[in-house]
Amino acid sequence: MSTKNIELVAEPRAPHFVGDGFRVHNFIPSGFRLDMERMSPFIMLDYNSKFYFPPTDTPRGVGVHPHRGFETVTIAYKGKVAHHDSSGGGGVIQEGGVQWMTAASGVLHKEYHEEEFSKAGGDFQMVQLWVNLPAKDKMSQPKYQALSAKEINSYELPNNAGTVEVIAGAYKDTKGTANTFTPVHMMNARLNKGGTADFSFPENYNTCLLVIEGSVTVNETETVPTDHFVLFENEGEAFTVKASEDAVVLVLSGEPINEPIAAQGPFVMNTREELTQAINDFNMGKFGYLE
Repeated sequence: MSTKNIELVAEPRAPHFVGDGFRVHNFIPSGFRLDMERMSPFIMLDYNSKFYFPPTDTPRGVGVHPHRGFETVTIAYKGKVAHHDSSGGGGVIQEGGVQWMTAASGVLHKEYHEEEFSKAGGDFQMVQLWVNLPAKDKMSQPKYQALSAKEINSYELPNNAGTVEVIAGAYKDTKGTANTFTPVHMMNARLNKGGTADFSFPENYNTCLLVIEGSVTVNETETVPTDHFVLFENEGEAFTVKASEDAVVLVLSGEPINEPIAAQGPFVMNTREELTQAINDFNMGKFGYLE
């Protein structure tokens, strides 16, 4: 099996706020050649690196906003997020949990710091991904998959190296809980100092990783520090990640959808005409109602 080498290592860009509750570094799409087409099916990645929010009686977050044509995936590393949508979905994402929302034909959505977390304050650390949908599924019914930490299957690495939590796809013989429309692998490698995990994905899949905690060495050659993003070449299949210190690494790999992308704000469709229709539908109230 041939080695999948690194194409680039991207340092975190200057953070910006989404609403008043999410202080994020944007990696996809960005000026690192990480555009929607190159990274398909991963069309957006915002990373809220560990950041302390002081106590408040008014939860911080993002007000009502629409989505159509893709899925949002929120992974909670620190803190808690409450969310609601116009289809009646909602809940709280606890630490270690994942909220996988299929916006598809359209929802109104809002998300904010959970009330008790807001009152206490504390460290907040999240990843939000947008995963594109193929044309045939863009207008399907919205749905939710809420995964608590205990519902995420884990693979125990040998030699006390750590564990790999499989959100979607598979690692070795361990399958992820989340259902996906196209082949997507999404997992957190929680590695002990000196621990190594080996990964293998088809060479045509777009593959990347984000170092959430600690630092790692990839393929025994490239050291990658905390909060840095790695893009792999679309050649070769296998790579290794070794923890220089206790580390958490988000690993992503997916089959590119290879369809036209027409994107504007919270709408990701295949044509400009479909974008116009999405905007008109939103303005006409066809996404439902949410206070």
